[in-house]
Amino acid sequence: MNNVFTLRQVSSKQDIREFHKITDRLYKDEKNWIKPIYNDIESVFTPASNPLFRTGEAIRWLLLDHEGKAVGRVAAFYNKKISASHSIPVGSMGFFECINNREAAFTLFNACTDWLKSKNMQAMEGPVNFGERDRWWGLLVDGFTQPNYCMPYNFKYYRDLFEEYGFKNYFEQYTYAMPVSGEGLSNVIKEKAKRVFANPDYSFRYMKLREKNQIARNFMIIYNKGWARFPGVKTISIAYARKLFKSLRPVIDEKLLWFGFYKDEPVCFFLMLPEVNQITKHLNGKMNFIGKAKFLYYRRIARKLSKAYGLIFGIVPDHQRKGVEGALIMSFARLALSKHFTYKELEFNWIGDFNPSMMHLLDEIGAKICKTHITYRYLFDRSAVFERAPIVNAG
Repeated sequence: MNNVFTLRQVSSKQDIREFHKITDRLYKDEKNWIKPIYNDIESVFTPASNPLFRTGEAIRWLLLDHEGKAVGRVAAFYNKKISASHSIPVGSMGFFECINNREAAFTLFNACTDWLKSKNMQAMEGPVNFGERDRWWGLLVDGFTQPNYCMPYNFKYYRDLFEEYGFKNYFEQYTYAMPVSGEGLSNVIKEKAKRVFANPDYSFRYMKLREKNQIARNFMIIYNKGWARFPGVKTISIAYARKLFKSLRPVIDEKLLWFGFYKDEPVCFFLMLPEVNQITKHLNGKMNFIGKAKFLYYRRIARKLSKAYGLIFGIVPDHQRKGVEGALIMSFARLALSKHFTYKELEFNWIGDFNPSMMHLLDEIGAKICKTHITYRYLFDRSAVFERAPIVNAG
């Protein structure tokens, strides 16, 4: 099959540069594509900055045509701890880019399949990240508008390439959008919130950045109770939570970082970030000295940030379906409707179709689906029965 194209493992600095440059050529006519920041992607493949390398591996390839020109790229990876959380050993692939050519795409997919088989995996998911789910996760299939920061954007024809190869829809992730206004909240959520507000054991507030240690602790507690129950999601440590917030420190706006407490213990959180792709689209993927200067100009002087996006929303199971989520959102809304609040649009990333409770909540607050990404799974045993991701938080 592979008579026209040649695979080359990424190993040199020149290969790494080409891994990034290929997107410039592929997307040069795509007005909505925003070049990712170079270091955001390279950190995924750097063992010193990615703890998944402690119990896993990653590999990258370039695909060259008969003239030696790169026309595709892909990465494959696995982590033993994450793989063990599935019913069968599952590896992953991602960072796929390719010309619209079936043979080219299948050559890249086959490379991932063969490598993961050699590591004793029985299936692969993709396109995903070798890291947390909040970045580079899923194939965009609907809503081809400008992507949010570290969210995938790709050509429409990628869907056909994945599905023709045999990938199946494991789950879908939705991005919801809504304007910052007093409209949209349902009467049901308002009534639930009113009952929670009447209970003095509950309190809700945004946390100031100087409370960084408490923020990390609260985030870890809620994340481990609320999210680590999901398939393929591992618990996090306090050290990881601190590192995460340190990495987000340059872009965090404390007025977008909300927590709810019951008897002073954290039970829910809502982490939003300024949608910095409104700025990074001017940087051409470079966060060097000039890039940093441009970033500060657009953020502090030009004030280009009018949209915020919900990075993650979590509620511990014991406090779900009690109106706590509504009270948290209503508390935020009181601030958001003030004249000094600069954000006019909100988007909520990463709402899985396996989480109907969260989808219902976003419906209740008046948000609408604006983007859909698919996480695919490919079973190496082609006779095995395929099953979609199990539903959580039902009822």
